[in-house]
Amino acid sequence: MAESSIFTRILRGDIPAEILAETKNVFAIRDIAPQAPLHLLVIPKSEEYRNVVELAAGAPDILAEMIGLASSLAAEHGDGDFRLVFNTGAGAGQTVFHVHAHVLAGGLGEKSLGG
Repeated sequence: MAESSIFTRILRGDIPAEILAETKNVFAIRDIAPQAPLHLLVIPKSEEYRNVVELAAGAPDILAEMIGLASSLAAEHGDGDFRLVFNTGAGAGQTVFHVHAHVLAGGLGEKSLGG
């Protein structure tokens, strides 16, 4: 049996982390290596889906739940504006193959990504 992802181990309490918010199917934590003033991760509780493409095909309702939680967190912890990033594949920077969204906010502007 494959080892559980770091996110599953956090959810189980095996690895300490503050869970900022939780719904039936997803939870959110702070990124340990923030790339923006606000950098949170929104993660499905199930590690069934490795990336956002698999999640969109297999459980679009969970994807919608992730986006809703990301929006709520951006409003609660910032001004409501945010960037949502899904890295898909090692070549795109994905290092944990348990789908998760990066919620980035706080003075991002347009310097790093186009509109």
